[in-house]
Amino acid sequence: MTDRAALIADFLQGCGWGKAERRFLAGDASARRYERLTLNGQTAVLMDAPPEDGEDTESFVRIAGHLHAIGLSAPRILAQDIARGLLLLEDLGDGVFARLIERDPGCEEPLYKAAVEVLAQIERNAPPPALANLTAADWADAAAFALDWYRFAITGDRIETAAFRSILTETLVRYADGPRVMILRDYHAENLLWLPDRQALARVGVLDFQLAQLGQPGYDLVSLLQDARRDIGPEVEHRMIRHYLTQTGRGEAGFEPAYAALGAQRALRILGIFARLSLVGGKPGYVDKIQRVWIQLQRNLERPELAALASICKATLPEPTPERLERIRDQCGHHAP
Repeated sequence: MTDRAALIADFLQGCGWGKAERRFLAGDASARRYERLTLNGQTAVLMDAPPEDGEDTESFVRIAGHLHAIGLSAPRILAQDIARGLLLLEDLGDGVFARLIERDPGCEEPLYKAAVEVLAQIERNAPPPALANLTAADWADAAAFALDWYRFAITGDRIETAAFRSILTETLVRYADGPRVMILRDYHAENLLWLPDRQALARVGVLDFQLAQLGQPGYDLVSLLQDARRDIGPEVEHRMIRHYLTQTGRGEAGFEPAYAALGAQRALRILGIFARLSLVGGKPGYVDKIQRVWIQLQRNLERPELAALASICKATLPEPTPERLERIRDQCGHHAP
């Protein structure tokens, strides 16, 4: 038994779940992983988030408490060992939005409408204290991952990113740098659960929010509607944007360029992250998602307000052709961080 396995066994024993049946439930881009526990007909979820790998269970607990306080459904904390990065969570079930829509495409719009209403609820409530508040320059630095890793994965070279970061910073300052709200950052159909036995907004279960911070209104809407993992039709996207504007009372004219700027920043960052996860993390499955994110980026760059950003992206970022994507796959796991 490894040291980590022994810590987990000790934690489960201490909270009365030591004899539970354990089954892997989920894992993704981070070191965090989840198991479903079953004991005497009851279930719970073990969250294993090693702090030595940069995982932050304290933030998860704090943000979960805030979401509960404003009437939303995050997993209740049943037991915790923050120092060791272990949480025992309420099991919210298997009603993942993405899986439900796969089985019944007709439920896509009502589920997304409910998810938009949750975002409006988050925005109309004051955020919890001490959340990180990045500047436009910080957001631009994060998006430079597109050059540092996506471009590098294809061309093998590193280029100076100062001009790129300057143009993106200016774009964000001009169109998407207003009053802050709490954003969850990974708000999409794989992290949302449908809880039909609950009422009103509590029917949407929210996961993976430990990286919450202050950000722009609309950022999580982009995360929801420009999903790196599944296609969403333009008509649904358009109707959900209208629903969001109705729910929040925001003006349409100023929101559209902000939405495009945030979408471009997010797509650029994800291109870099997915390439790095393949090259460094040895996870080639993320290469399959790059084409979708590239298409989302191009749509955002069509806005006339983003012309300067579109120009430098065209000059520096190669299109992900099948041959180039295969080149990224061939390098899977062959690079140091």
